[in-house]
Amino acid sequence: MSDALDVSLRLVRAQTALVKRFDATLSGLHGVSLADFTMLLRLRQAPGDRMRRVDLAEALGLTASGVTRGLAPLERIGLVTRETDARDGRVAYAALTDTGRARLTDMLASAEQIAAEVFTAPLWSKEDVGRLSTLLTRLGGTGLSGQGTPPP
Repeated sequence: MSDALDVSLRLVRAQTALVKRFDATLSGLHGVSLADFTMLLRLRQAPGDRMRRVDLAEALGLTASGVTRGLAPLERIGLVTRETDARDGRVAYAALTDTGRARLTDMLASAEQIAAEVFTAPLWSKEDVGRLSTLLTRLGGTGLSGQGTPPP
């Protein structure tokens, strides 16, 4: 087996383990999945806490129908609402509600705790975490900023 395949499989396995950990905590405490949390977080980072659904799909690497399916339960529980553009009724926005903003604050605290537990010293130094962030960015990963460069 090549080194490239080996590291690829290790990365996939590590990603699976992280998703399970985030899903378990976010679901247990807040009733949302990591995918839901990521969608809410991306909306919170957008101007006015809203994005065109097509732009949200692009930002998350999903299809438009995937975003629609993902937003439906968040709309049902009142975290997100659907808005139309005043100038073009064909354009649909997803927007955080006040409840969504408040609940996201709690979700963020839980996600920060998980990340701190995963990347705890002495197993991980600040330099290790920075180096890993840089390497993942090279693979096309984005962080909190949604951009390729890791946040400071």
